[in-house]
Amino acid sequence: MPSRRTVLAVGAGLTTALATAFTVGGTAHADADRRLRALISRMTLEEKVGQVFVTRVYGHSATAPDQADADANLAELGVRTAAELIARYRVGGIIYFTWAHNTRDPLQIADLSNGLQRASLGQPRGLPVLVSTDQEHGIVARVGEPATLFPGAMAIGAGGSRADARTLGRVAGGELRAMGVRQDYSPVADVNVNPANPVIGVRSFGADPEAVAELAAAEIRGYRAAGVAATAKHFPGHGDTAVDSHYGFPVITHTREVWERLDAVPFRAAIAAGVDSIMTAHILVPSLDDSGDPATLSRPVVTGLLREKLGYDGVVVTDALDMAGVRTKYGDDRVPVLALKAGVDQLLNPPKLDVAWNAVLRAVRDGELTEARLEESVLRILRLKDRLGLLADPYVSRDRVRRTVGTKAHLATADRIAERTTTLLVNEGALLPLSPRTHRRLLVVGADPASPSGTTGPPTGVLAAALTELGFTATALSTGTAPSAETIARAVTAAGEADAVVVGTYNVSATSPQKTLVGQLLATGRPVVAVAVRNPYDVAQLPSVTAYLASYSWTDVELRAAARVIAGAVAPQGRLPVPVQRPDEPASVLYPIGHGLSY
Repeated sequence: MPSRRTVLAVGAGLTTALATAFTVGGTAHADADRRLRALISRMTLEEKVGQVFVTRVYGHSATAPDQADADANLAELGVRTAAELIARYRVGGIIYFTWAHNTRDPLQIADLSNGLQRASLGQPRGLPVLVSTDQEHGIVARVGEPATLFPGAMAIGAGGSRADARTLGRVAGGELRAMGVRQDYSPVADVNVNPANPVIGVRSFGADPEAVAELAAAEIRGYRAAGVAATAKHFPGHGDTAVDSHYGFPVITHTREVWERLDAVPFRAAIAAGVDSIMTAHILVPSLDDSGDPATLSRPVVTGLLREKLGYDGVVVTDALDMAGVRTKYGDDRVPVLALKAGVDQLLNPPKLDVAWNAVLRAVRDGELTEARLEESVLRILRLKDRLGLLADPYVSRDRVRRTVGTKAHLATADRIAERTTTLLVNEGALLPLSPRTHRRLLVVGADPASPSGTTGPPTGVLAAALTELGFTATALSTGTAPSAETIARAVTAAGEADAVVVGTYNVSATSPQKTLVGQLLATGRPVVAVAVRNPYDVAQLPSVTAYLASYSWTDVELRAAARVIAGAVAPQGRLPVPVQRPDEPASVLYPIGHGLSY
């Protein structure tokens, strides 16, 4: 690893000039805009096209990825390394993914970020790269332990604290910035009013648009304070769909009036809070645009609603362009061009970068897309890079990573916030809290979905370990999301040796074998405590359970908080941020927004 002095020397001429030309962290004043436009005027057309692309790249290093990652880059991107990719396409942004092997550990992430900046600034007229990732916390996180992981959005919604939401943004943003990540695709500003929503759900703060607006705005202010660009998503609102836009094309039938009072509210608040970027959704909302185009490609939605009606002039980024929702109507060569014509600025993760990049270049050369329109987006992107301090100093230090990422203070903050989110839905006969004096032997069974990135898992093991630390003797037995008759029988037999059973439920449906498991555990006569480890709606499918908690995710921080509530180490404080309805009669609400018991 070169010394910091050597790293900073790369591209020093450009960096020194820019440092005197821009106000670090400042707004895009007229003088700054003048200097940015002068910079754009010296760029080639190819360099301008590159600035609007944000792409994946495989590997833990910008120049020396593992062979398998180099092979994956060659197959998908036509280059072997991130440095080669930047040299060929002059991309303005890189997105980090766990599955792309970008996020092994905080020090490696910082080294990768520095490597990307060296590669980009080493090019003629080189500009710093804007590194981004999806660090929503909860069930979607790309950077895991030893970084600090917070409860997800619906858990924060259950806590209801704007101060906690802002703290999350400030602390998590500070850790990301230390690793060289300056743009976070969070928070989710969608209002989750559909319990069957397969793609948003607990990623949303809840079903009350005003509450979602307050918490999203608070989190955005936290990220801004940390010097990281937050991203409100997914405009114009993805909360009322039963289709996952990764795999299909959702249609939302809200009227314009419903959109105004429901979906638009958090985005208005995000804009008022100074959000740096807004992500579009690959959804069709006929009341907003009846052309049949997804919102990402809709000029009436992006320019008409977001830019003109809501007055937003920041960066607009597409959701990933490899998702099915944006690819059903047009080919991969047309999608990026149509997105720019609609008014977006950043084209995120096209499936074939060469096809998308050349399509935009061709559209400008052929006159379909004017160079002036392209420069509007480049200007917004450079304004953002300026505000984030990238144009003055894009590099990070390993020392700062060590001082900042996953500190004891940060981890304790996450634990305390989590304790304020766990929601007690049912507690008949005051079964909870349990005491080691009366229920020392605990059996922990239930679903063990794949652990979210960077967490310990599996959930049954995390719960059992946390309860054992609290004085119980807890044994974990994974029964899965669809337990077989043999697995259920094994759990019932094990329950006979326990004083009480804790069962984790995960997206329980009317026909789920999880219902059979819980029913047979109840039939043993042992006390049964259920924990919904994802959607709180599970409680409606299991009305006979006498004690039910909602943790809103199966990450370590939320499961440990649930264990402390079960043991009475802390009192439950969370309140439902969504209503729980009767599954056979959706108009009938079993537990309204705001429901939550305590000790």
